[in-house]
Amino acid sequence: MENIQTIGKRSSILIKDQVFSLVILPTDDKKKVNLMFLWLLAWSVSGVIVIANYFTLQQESAKLFIIVWLAFWAYFEFKIVRVYMWKRFGKEKLWIKNGTLFYQQDINGKGKIKEFDVNLVSDFDLIALTKGSIADTFSQTFWVKGGERIEFTCQSKVMKFGMQLDDEDANKIISALKKFLKSK
Repeated sequence: MENIQTIGKRSSILIKDQVFSLVILPTDDKKKVNLMFLWLLAWSVSGVIVIANYFTLQQESAKLFIIVWLAFWAYFEFKIVRVYMWKRFGKEKLWIKNGTLFYQQDINGKGKIKEFDVNLVSDFDLIALTKGSIADTFSQTFWVKGGERIEFTCQSKVMKFGMQLDDEDANKIISALKKFLKSK
C-alpha cells in the first residue's frame, strides 16, 4: 500500500511497505531566504572590515572595545550561518520502520539520526503556543531555528520536532502518526 499525502506547503507523508515517512521542509518562502543571505553577507563584511581595522588602532581601550564587539559579532555570525544553512538546505525527517522510530535534522544529507523503540514511545502531542508569550513568538519567527510544535516521550526523554508548523499542519501530522501506529 502506497499513500502520499501533502500537509500544508512544507510537509509530506509517504506510507509504503509498512514504512511511515515524514519530511518537513523549513520554509517555502525563498524571498526571505535570499534576504537572510544578504543580511549574512553584510554582517560578514562588517566583521571583516572591523578585523582589518583592528590592527591600525593605537589605543588599548579601543582595541579592547573591538575585541568585545568581535565576540558579539562572532556569536551572531555563527547563529545566522546556522539558521541560513538550515533554511536553505535543511529538512526534518521522521520515519517508522520495523518497530523503530527514526528522527533526523538533515542538512545536505548530513545529520545525526536518533532512534526510538516504538513500543516505548508515548502519545504524540501538540505543543501549545501561549498567546502573548515573547519566547513563543520569537521561536516561531523566520529568523530562528527552532519552535518545535510536536512532542513525544520515550523513556522519560522528551523529543520535539515539527519546527514552526502551524496548529492545523501539526495536528494533521499527529493524526497520521497515530493512525499508522494503531494499524501496526
